Amino acid sequence: MLFSLGLTLMAVAATTWFFGPGQRPVRLPSFLLGQLHLPGLDLGVYRLFLIAVVAAITVALVALLRGTRFGARIRASVDDARTSAGLGIDVHRVFALTFILGSGLAALGGALSIDVLGLDPTFPLKYLVYFLLVVVVGGAGTIAGPLAASMVLGVFDVAGKYYVPEAGAFVIYGLMVALLLLFPGGLRRLAR
Repeated sequence: MLFSLGLTLMAVAATTWFFGPGQRPVRLPSFLLGQLHLPGLDLGVYRLFLIAVVAAITVALVALLRGTRFGARIRASVDDARTSAGLGIDVHRVFALTFILGSGLAALGGALSIDVLGLDPTFPLKYLVYFLLVVVVGGAGTIAGPLAASMVLGVFDVAGKYYVPEAGAFVIYGLMVALLLLFPGGLRRLAR
């Protein structure tokens, strides 16, 4: 985690040096602009696109982990690397490919969130705490746990900032403490 934080700080410094500290405008394709009007509800087309992409990636990751030989190798390597290596699985290669996949998904997530969150060099630092909260509350080892944690924390964060603006930013921290007291292993146990 400290290595990741160090890389983040280095990336922020390098981006600031090359591109400056200001916000950068981003233009979305025209088909992602506008609103979808339903009776009593207006939804942003880009937000619906993000929901669809997240759903597709989640289904693809679950299918990869549960339905492929590579997914079985990942699960085996995470559960017991020494035994997996003894059975002929190249554990270092599995971990390297998993890291590459995770890094690519992180880059895709950052690129897709630019229009919603803005693009400036300190972008990762503003949301790093939220990312860590999702991992801690969701628990490691599943896709469903962090997905459930992100939805629960996101809803409570927005609701807290809307209904209790003076304490809104601290609502998710209180929720995190409560959830970790109730589920010390994270929400991954509920999501299985």
